[in-house]
Amino acid sequence: MTTAQKANIIGSGPNGLAAAIALAQAGWKVTVHEGNSRVGGALGSEALTLPGFVHDVGSAIHPLGAASPFFRSLPLHRFGLDWVQPPAALAHPLEEGLVLMYRSLEETAAGLGTDEGAYLRLMRPLVANWKGLLDDTLRPLIHFPAHPVTLARFGLRGLPPASVLARTVFRTPQAQALLGGLAAHSGLPLSSPGTSAFGLMLAVSGHAVGWPFPRGGAQAFADVLAGLLRELGGEIVLNSPISSLSELPEAQAVILDTSLPGFLRLAEGSLPAGYAARLNAFRPGVGAFKVDYALSGAVPWRDPRTAQAGTVHLGGALSELEAAELAPHRRQVSPRPYVLLAQQSLFDATRAPEGKHTLWAYVHVPNGYAGDALPELEAQIERFAPGFSRTVLARTVSTPATLQGWNPNLVGGDVGGGANTLWQLLARPQPTATPYRTPLPGVYLCSASTPPGGGVHGMGGYWAARAAMSDAANGIRLKSI
Repeated sequence: MTTAQKANIIGSGPNGLAAAIALAQAGWKVTVHEGNSRVGGALGSEALTLPGFVHDVGSAIHPLGAASPFFRSLPLHRFGLDWVQPPAALAHPLEEGLVLMYRSLEETAAGLGTDEGAYLRLMRPLVANWKGLLDDTLRPLIHFPAHPVTLARFGLRGLPPASVLARTVFRTPQAQALLGGLAAHSGLPLSSPGTSAFGLMLAVSGHAVGWPFPRGGAQAFADVLAGLLRELGGEIVLNSPISSLSELPEAQAVILDTSLPGFLRLAEGSLPAGYAARLNAFRPGVGAFKVDYALSGAVPWRDPRTAQAGTVHLGGALSELEAAELAPHRRQVSPRPYVLLAQQSLFDATRAPEGKHTLWAYVHVPNGYAGDALPELEAQIERFAPGFSRTVLARTVSTPATLQGWNPNLVGGDVGGGANTLWQLLARPQPTATPYRTPLPGVYLCSASTPPGGGVHGMGGYWAARAAMSDAANGIRLKSI
């Protein structure tokens, strides 16, 4: 009888759990070591304000969770995953009107006035081939594409800065702001090359699968993944922080769902100097300044149609978005920041007591920002929802330092695993076809600092597991640290 291969996973975020599931499906004996008392990493929910209010402590809306090639292949609904789909995926209020992005491509385009045709021409070919597009983009950039025509079409549209694409393709403020708000998820100035790709990918995901979230809180998603892993024979050890690779039990492979600084600490000087220098040179992304609210009622939006959407982008017109997203890169907070906001309790009664609501919001700030961005954040909400402040029962503020203290992977409040520049997307963290491998045989990285980057998609973990299985089949084994 053949002895099962063994693997240790450090970190139970979506990538760590995905790696563990992929290995367990292949018959490996897997142990996940999680330093916290719950699984999920930045995918989780807690009672942050008042009794009865359920808040997502990290990610809140999960288009890539629903679209992920690996997660789509798993029987997650059998373990209780229930995606909530609001009537509209996204709302983007403007002084001169409201933009709504629906799952329906045609319905969305119809709301863009004279840009209806332009939006359809831009998006329809990508949405029609969305599965192939995700197969080729949610992986290392250095690979032979399985869908070259679709990937080339996406690349030509995605390479320009979002500011350029928005003004070249669209004429209306509504369509320009919609693309700008989507691209601003990158955390880069909208004048940066490649920012269009972020906007297009999020739009494609929204039209393909919507922008859903798990009923009951983000923790439900993590718990479902953990339930599947346990059914496959995997073990999860909570309250088990690991400070050195040498602490781990014997195994054929170790997969790390950790930041690059976390990997350097775990390796304790055993990495080659050149590789360690590249990791140290990897730039973090902007920080997040996050606020969770308990509200006495729904947000009093100036345009009531905003309540159709689970996600709201508050940033105004494209020119305002450009200024807002440039500010953190100048070590500033914009007086009118871009606010990413989620209002799940409008569509999920489990999130708050009857008649009351939760609100999740954050703005981009300089990495490691130690100041207070609450006045700017709340002024931007009040701008589009006059009287909002009167609905606030309680709030919990999470600064970049708070976020990093809660989850060491969020370095300086960076929720994306590193700046999303073109070079760092190619070299994440090194420019190879299999960047999950490290110089330590049998040790692999799978966090957001590896392709395809941030987001709850699990694909970094899946590809790291594939690399570990390939190496094990070729006789590569973990060496003593």
